[in-house]
Amino acid sequence: MKQHNRKSFGGRLALLTAAVIWGSSFIVMKDAVNDVPVFLLLAIRFTFACLLLAAVFFRRLMQIGRRLIAHGMVCGVLLLAAYASQTFGLMTTTPGKNAFLTAVYCVLVPFMSWAAYRRRPTAYNWTAAVMCIAGIGLVSLSGSLIIAAGDALTLLSGIFFALHIMALSHFGQTDDPVALTIVQFATVALLAWLGSLLTEHGASFPAPGVWPQLIYLTVFATAATLLLQSIGQKLTPPSQSAILLSLESVFSVIFSVLLGRETLTLQLVSGFALIFLSVIVSETQLSFLKRSS
Repeated sequence: MKQHNRKSFGGRLALLTAAVIWGSSFIVMKDAVNDVPVFLLLAIRFTFACLLLAAVFFRRLMQIGRRLIAHGMVCGVLLLAAYASQTFGLMTTTPGKNAFLTAVYCVLVPFMSWAAYRRRPTAYNWTAAVMCIAGIGLVSLSGSLIIAAGDALTLLSGIFFALHIMALSHFGQTDDPVALTIVQFATVALLAWLGSLLTEHGASFPAPGVWPQLIYLTVFATAATLLLQSIGQKLTPPSQSAILLSLESVFSVIFSVLLGRETLTLQLVSGFALIFLSVIVSETQLSFLKRSS
């Protein structure tokens, strides 16, 4: 029993650590993108993350066949679209807003499942959708009722993240998850290098002062968090995993406020709260309340 409790605690700690790292990564990305063009930044991040995972899990590379490569390329295209639109959006919005608006993918997935697999959303999903839309309005709409370009791009990234989750969930039923991750990281890296060559003419190699940020994003915010998430979700029930991972957006705002990047208003806090609660309702169906009652 004690061993089970230790494993359960270890799983929750792994997920919470991943959420903290991901929350802090929005600020690191915000700083890095001021010095490094978006595609070059993503190319470096995913190239080294791919090499690191391939070195650690080199035996899994033997499981990579044509079918898995095709699946990994589809996931990689969607992942690049998600990260590129999120990072371009981050250039003109705050880290906290970027994190919370990206989190709408949690609410979108059930409706995409409805379209793809005819799995009708529950009343909780519909409630979460309404809450999320209201939260987006509070976070993004200005006095002229116009959504800023950075916020719109971030919302677009949420759509791509939702599509990526759908693809990953579908292919993950038959493919080795680590091998699939390595292939999709390689796809993101190759496409990002191509995007940099075609659109970021004259982009120079990052200065030495930027490399600590790039190393943090590569080692901690990409490779390490993937491992922590895999370990944590194996030892933690899905509903609790969703709650812990969704804290990523909360930690992003905390770091942003502490470092002076975010000025909180009642409207903004209300919007953040609605989006966060919509994620909890959509992901958990409030099952943790049912068990406790």
